[in-house]
Amino acid sequence: MPNLTASIPHQLTRAEAKRRIQDGLNDMRRQQAGLLGGLRDTWNGDTLDLAGPVMGQHITGQIDVRDREVLVEVALPGLLGAMAAALTPMIEQQGRRLLTGPSPK
Repeated sequence: MPNLTASIPHQLTRAEAKRRIQDGLNDMRRQQAGLLGGLRDTWNGDTLDLAGPVMGQHITGQIDVRDREVLVEVALPGLLGAMAAALTPMIEQQGRRLLTGPSPK
C-alpha cells in the first residue's frame, strides 16, 4: 500500500499548529462531507491519528506536530495509492497555507 508523506515547515507553537490543523480538517469535512464525512480523528498528544473511508476506500494515517514541522503520513489503498504522487503536492500546499498564513479564525 503506497504512502502519502509530506513535511510541512511552520513557525507556530505546537498548540497553535494543532488548532489550525483541527480547524482545517473540520472545514474540509464540512465542504467535502460526501468524501470525508466518515473520517475519524483522535489526538494522542501531538499526533493526530486518522482512519476511515475516503472515496469508498479505508485509509489510515497520522499527522505528527513537531516544533518546526508537521509530518503527514497516510496509507493509501488501491486507486488512492495510484494518486499519491499527485495528492502529495496538494497536501503540502494546503498545509503551508494553513500553517504559515494568518490565523483563519
